[in-house]
Amino acid sequence: MKLLTTLIAFTFFATVQQMNAQNTAVTATVTNATSDSGKVYFSLYNQASFMKKPLKSGGAIIAEGKSSFTFEDLAPGTYAIVCYHDKNDNKKMDFSPNGMPEEDYGASNNVLRMGPPQFTDAKFTVTDKNVSLEIRF
Repeated sequence: MKLLTTLIAFTFFATVQQMNAQNTAVTATVTNATSDSGKVYFSLYNQASFMKKPLKSGGAIIAEGKSSFTFEDLAPGTYAIVCYHDKNDNKKMDFSPNGMPEEDYGASNNVLRMGPPQFTDAKFTVTDKNVSLEIRF
C-alpha cells in the first residue's frame, strides 16, 4: 500500500510539473511597422523546422506601428521567430522578380544580414518563464 501511495504521488507531481512546463508563452512585438495596413504574420520554429514549416503561427493587426502575437503552451527548448508585414493582406510574403522581399520582415534577436534569417542568429531559449521579444523590421 505504501508503494502504491508513493507511485500515485510521484505520478501526480510529475504530471503537474509537466503541465506547468507546457504553459510557457512567448510574446513577440513588432514596434516599427511603416503603416497600419494589412497584418503582421508571426511564425515560431525550432532548429529542425526553421524556414520550412512553423511549429505555430498566426497574424495580428497593427495599431500605431505596433503588432503583437503570443505563442502559448510551449515546452522548454530553443526557438526562433520570423515575421513579416503583409501590407496587401494576401497572407504571403511578396517578392520581386529578382527574389528581393517587397514587404518588411524581421526575426527574433533582430539580426538580419543579406539573405534570409539564420536560426543561429535568431534563436532564443524558453525555460519555465514567459518570454517577451521586441522585433524590428
